[in-house]
Amino acid sequence: MKRFSHRVNPAVPSLDLMEALGSAVELTGVTKRHAHGVVALDDVTVSFAQGTFTAVMGPSGSGKSTLLQCAAGLEKPTSGRVMLDGRDLTRLPERKLTLLRRDRVGFVFQAFNLLPSLTAEQNVALPLKLAGRRVDRELVRRSLEAVGLGDRAGHRPAELSGGQQQRVAIARALAARPAVLFGDEPTGALDTNTSRDVLRLLRSLVDRHAQTIVMVTHDPAAAAYADRVLFLADGRIRGELLDPTAEDVSARMLLLEESC
Repeated sequence: MKRFSHRVNPAVPSLDLMEALGSAVELTGVTKRHAHGVVALDDVTVSFAQGTFTAVMGPSGSGKSTLLQCAAGLEKPTSGRVMLDGRDLTRLPERKLTLLRRDRVGFVFQAFNLLPSLTAEQNVALPLKLAGRRVDRELVRRSLEAVGLGDRAGHRPAELSGGQQQRVAIARALAARPAVLFGDEPTGALDTNTSRDVLRLLRSLVDRHAQTIVMVTHDPAAAAYADRVLFLADGRIRGELLDPTAEDVSARMLLLEESC
């Protein structure tokens, strides 16, 4: 098995071990049709093991973002079932689905979405306040320490670099203690060196804290930090790579794009 210097724990789970870990998220026969009959996902069945890091890749319009949104409960599929943290999202009424997303799902996007007038600590605590939950200051502090910003709690976004702002966004997602952390191009707005820092952080959250991460990306170098890369085209799964390298991912993407 290959070993990568960017991984805190270089031992990548085997396929058998991934299956033994159990699924944090599982999609079964999921189809999603948008307006005018456009099929974004076409009978997708896939699972994401607990404590693992999966990257999702594919050409533009392949269904990557729709897969992420259905898996996270942001969109309901037209048909099929989505299980997250042992709950069937497709059967939950909207209020319970909202609560589940709030309590068990974390999101990190390309845009940092931090409020400029608030400190890093206040930005991390804000979703808890908006949800009407008591803010556990110790939990907020630990979340910032987990992303290497324990000494920047009092800094506002303008006083932080782009990479540090994304780390605050990750800490904000972690403060809810999510079963799954979803990332939609989380390093897309960062330069190469800063992107690597954030990807090392995501990798360490999996290796040190058994955090489950599902990340959409277009960057083969970013995908190489994951345990597995899932490839989509035309709303269908077209294969996967375990223990990926950037070179292998690039080659697979080239073949996928040529076949579309």
